[in-house]
Amino acid sequence: MIDTDVDLSTANTLALPARAERLARPADVDELARVLTGRGADPLFVLGGGSNLVLTGDLPGLTVMPVFDEVSYRQVDEDRALVRVGAGVVWDRLVADTIAAGWQGLENLSLIPGNVGAAPFQNIGAYGVELADVVSTVEAVSVEDGSNISFDADQCEFAYRDSLFKSRCRGEFIITHLTLKLRRGSDCRLDSFRLDYGGLAERLEGDGPVTPARVREAVIALRQSKLPDPAKLPNAGSFFKNPVVSPKHYQRLLQRDPELVSFPVEEGRKLAAGWLIERSGWKGRRLGPVGMHDQQALVLVNHGGATAVDVLSLAAAVREDVRQRFGVELEQEPVLMPGAIGVP
Repeated sequence: MIDTDVDLSTANTLALPARAERLARPADVDELARVLTGRGADPLFVLGGGSNLVLTGDLPGLTVMPVFDEVSYRQVDEDRALVRVGAGVVWDRLVADTIAAGWQGLENLSLIPGNVGAAPFQNIGAYGVELADVVSTVEAVSVEDGSNISFDADQCEFAYRDSLFKSRCRGEFIITHLTLKLRRGSDCRLDSFRLDYGGLAERLEGDGPVTPARVREAVIALRQSKLPDPAKLPNAGSFFKNPVVSPKHYQRLLQRDPELVSFPVEEGRKLAAGWLIERSGWKGRRLGPVGMHDQQALVLVNHGGATAVDVLSLAAAVREDVRQRFGVELEQEPVLMPGAIGVP
């Protein structure tokens, strides 16, 4: 069934106004193939949980929102399992369920908003872990001919908040399922966890052995202490990527700002975009109905009634101030849909 003239203001976590000309919610791969076959030459858009998205206007043609919700486990051996999950499953529900079932691997990715199908598109990550670290295969349907295709992790071309599906082959595939690699969650060795990021280890000091459930609790507490709940204060999570600068540029910045927050990477130093934005005077500052959050300057929030023009105007102002102060270009993380618009 395809609905017409559908309000999308509740289908994106920034709560921006938009409508879909036609909206399909296929429940399985066969239904998705039929929907694609019947769309003709209409423009095609794909929506998941709408959590990493800036809706810049109404969506013409056909919008597809997969609601595949199956989850199945296959135990590889005593200590390893694979979980195959449909694109329409809420990501954090999956994390909670895998931990409850006794498995480890997704705990650092707790409370990330959105659906499973969007996870490989963005190569979601948090607290030192990315989807690329745990994915085995990504299944998709070709938009061109409706065929089913399976990609292994290397074929997905995962990078920092990027993938084959977001960049080189954007718009060519609709993700239907992921298969993820899990480890036994009981009696885990301490060195099997990733705890060296964002104050996670400090949250876990004392109170017994480290377990996936305890790591999940700590991650949730950390995220809730810094990030606003989109249901209460609309936002799209981190609005900018952490920029990478050369060692030479980093040294110049460090001489001027000894408190500069950064992390070593192969290309040089990755700077904390939130720190740059805060030092540029934007933490808690508003521009009309939008602003940068007062607890985490990296998060752009909608205080009510905002449009895409408001959002992108603020983003442009923040980028310009960071460029002027630090000589660093910030790259926007959320995707524009249906595309770019003019900003005053």
